[in-house]
Amino acid sequence: MLTSQQICALLKSRFDSNLQVSSKLNWEDFESKLHQDTTKIEIIRNMEQTGGEPQLLFYNPSLHEFHVYDCSKESPINRRSLCYDQQALTERKEHKPIGNCVESAKSLGIELLTEEEYKFLQQFGPFDTKTSSWLATPKKIRDFGGAIFGDFRYGTTFIYHNGASSYYAARGFRGKVVV
Repeated sequence: MLTSQQICALLKSRFDSNLQVSSKLNWEDFESKLHQDTTKIEIIRNMEQTGGEPQLLFYNPSLHEFHVYDCSKESPINRRSLCYDQQALTERKEHKPIGNCVESAKSLGIELLTEEEYKFLQQFGPFDTKTSSWLATPKKIRDFGGAIFGDFRYGTTFIYHNGASSYYAARGFRGKVVV
């Protein structure tokens, strides 16, 4: 398991290699805030261990919040073949997946990316050119039994819908943690 120092070094390395981000954000401010809440380091460790390749991508100055996103090129490998949520898993009668992305995200301590956050992430990509990722689904869509996911094909970010109980080997989920 990676130590806190190794997690910080890994994040710093990714930060330094991403000029689109490092020229706009202050690493020292982020690192200082990160060390004030060690649970956030544990969450980032969880993101890394499940294949998310977390990176600092965004700062909200009005709330003094830093956002760390899953930035693996494809949907994180250890978070695939899941239906959308517990309701979908319960309702599925045959060939149930091993779990669902909403509960898995909660257990990792992350929030599923929204459609807007997924499109923001794609500015640093492309991501999900061979896979897709479940996204936080608006209640009105979920009430009809559906859920949304995104991918990047033909130079374009697409947001689609599917039945929430569906699952595929190439569909996982991406998330973020706010520090």
